[in-house]
Amino acid sequence: MKVTILADSACDLTETYYNALDIKMIPLTVHLQEKDYKDGIEITPKTVYDAMREGNSTKTSQVSMGAFRSMFMPYAEANKPLIYLAFSSELSGTYQTAKMIEQEIKETHPNAPIHIIDTKCASIGYGLVVLRAAKMAQEGASVKDIIEMATYHANHMEHIFTVDDLEYLYRGGRVSKTAAFVGTLLKIKPLLHVEDGKLVPLEKIRGSKKVLNRMLDLMEARGVDFENQTIGISHGDDLKRANELADMIKERFAPREIIVEMVGSVIGAHSGPGTLALFFLNNSYK
Repeated sequence: MKVTILADSACDLTETYYNALDIKMIPLTVHLQEKDYKDGIEITPKTVYDAMREGNSTKTSQVSMGAFRSMFMPYAEANKPLIYLAFSSELSGTYQTAKMIEQEIKETHPNAPIHIIDTKCASIGYGLVVLRAAKMAQEGASVKDIIEMATYHANHMEHIFTVDDLEYLYRGGRVSKTAAFVGTLLKIKPLLHVEDGKLVPLEKIRGSKKVLNRMLDLMEARGVDFENQTIGISHGDDLKRANELADMIKERFAPREIIVEMVGSVIGAHSGPGTLALFFLNNSYK
């Protein structure tokens, strides 16, 4: 029986991928100007970025218990295998909510083939894990093999990113108000990465061009076998800079494929316009 792959909207994949690979998506919620919107369905990232540029505050919330219950129950009742690859538990409570509903459903359907994996990933880094799992599902792979490969890819997915304005990270509690002010004044661009699902500051660099070169240096130091990899790039409404980074990567590493997408509404609501993120499998990849 074919395995169904479920992702949430924080994977930042577009409808094209969902349709082509039969991926199910469950949305987080974006709160903007006193209204709630289902991420990826009722609001676009562009709308969020434009609102942020105009000074509007945005908030987000995890997937509801009811939404997970409605998604999981048909698979439990039909005894059809479902693998939910979840947004990092360190960045959202969505994974924990899904686990609660899984336990609830298994009280009445103890053999329900529902499997929930904390990817510890975000944005297109998370999306690359989902795509790999979905392709395996289409090829008829078993639940065990899909979980094994998805877990491996999730554990070895590098996230290296920068933001255009430290103010948004300050609002999200990632940097102090003083650091945000000084950084903006001195045009300092922070580089961050993800460790065990958490956002962790890496370096501070002055100047946008230097940031791109440093991202490639880190890619060279941490990754390997790029000609056999799909590289991910996501951006906060800055396609020009994302394409510039993609061109630099093509010239230096000649990867098999590069996917460029916009940082979605939920993650973008915290990172802000101008965010640029790079994703690849690190040097433990074989």
